[in-house]
Amino acid sequence: MDIIPRAVVIPKETDHLEQGKYGPVFPRTPACYGFTIIADVKPGRAGAIRDHGHTLARALEADPYLLAPLKLHYLRWVLFDDDTRFMYQGIFDTDFDKYTEDAVALFTMSGVSTAFENLEGFPEDWRTNPEAFVRFVREHHCPSFVEYGEYPYVTADEIKKALRIKSALSEVLDQMQ
Repeated sequence: MDIIPRAVVIPKETDHLEQGKYGPVFPRTPACYGFTIIADVKPGRAGAIRDHGHTLARALEADPYLLAPLKLHYLRWVLFDDDTRFMYQGIFDTDFDKYTEDAVALFTMSGVSTAFENLEGFPEDWRTNPEAFVRFVREHHCPSFVEYGEYPYVTADEIKKALRIKSALSEVLDQMQ
């Protein structure tokens, strides 16, 4: 099996894209699906965003599979411009609509909040109003114009399966020695 890296250019205009429940369905790329949110931090709330990182880390220590329903590859939270601006990047295996609906349901069910509550314009009723949550994300999303995948179109589940197979083969080979 050859794994050939690929890049795909994402169109600036989205009128021709399939429309989902909450707007255009961006195409799956070699990096799977994802989005980047950039927003202003509410004055004095950067510390709360940083504290949220500790809260999320503790929640994941208690339940390492807490975020599993989101089918994630990576998440990244960044404060910049003297902690006045915030960037969130997520790469995942489901389309935008499913990801955001699953995220609202997961955070509501788990009781874990979101760092987004500390951002200007984020809806206070996000737990009961997924449409407002989605609208905020769409309004603050900065779409990429090209995405590259070293192992294109491979899902997180496929990667984990390959790693389990590798581990099992290593164990068998170790036992043969």
